[in-house]
Amino acid sequence: MHGRVIRIGREASRCLLRRHGITFQRTTTWKESPDPDRDAKLDRIEQVLDRFPDRVFAFDEFGPLGIRPTAGSCWTKQGKPNRLPATYRRTHGVTYLHGCYSVGDDRLWGVNRRRRGSANTLAALKSIRAARPDGVPICIILDNLSAHTGADIRHWAKKNKVELCFTPTYASWANPIEAHFGPLRQFTLANSHHRSHPAQTRAPHRYLRWRNTNARHPDVLTAPRKERARVRSEKGIRRGGRPLDTAA
Repeated sequence: MHGRVIRIGREASRCLLRRHGITFQRTTTWKESPDPDRDAKLDRIEQVLDRFPDRVFAFDEFGPLGIRPTAGSCWTKQGKPNRLPATYRRTHGVTYLHGCYSVGDDRLWGVNRRRRGSANTLAALKSIRAARPDGVPICIILDNLSAHTGADIRHWAKKNKVELCFTPTYASWANPIEAHFGPLRQFTLANSHHRSHPAQTRAPHRYLRWRNTNARHPDVLTAPRKERARVRSEKGIRRGGRPLDTAA
């Protein structure tokens, strides 16, 4: 009958939509890179990773790391979760982990610093160059933060056979080390309450030693694999960039 109102419950509506492949989902966002050299930079990164991964390294900062309780998940008795204070005072400042990653060896290392800066960046890049003492040319993938692009860094790179492969603006996902920062945060900061920076610093370095010794452990492989799959999926774009070449 025209004008008749049909009442339907919320659960019935959900089931009906579900049968047609419609679910309630959170909106996702992406930011397109305005870098005029975006495609050239991405192509060069892909080229060096494909052609000589044993001579490719990655660098980035992990942080800032403050002294505060950090919520997370862990195994515990049912009904008795770990309890962390919800109030704190940030009186200890912050630190940054300057992380280095060897793509060929699948090895991570780094050092904690009180601040970012070209001097700390250069020290980390020198440790990467020392990882290949045979003197062969190497490539280091890093973002275009001002602390990474100084004249002293470029001069050192040219003098020591180091090619700096910068990721485009808003494309940090193109750096291979980014896929390893998620597990680092999950295994060292989640569900933690470090009392000081020395105690907090020991946690990621313990994880890095364990991770390098157990690089093929399923827990170590899962998170980076998911991140790589998201970045390289054929669902559309290079996270805001051009569509992937499906003909390859």
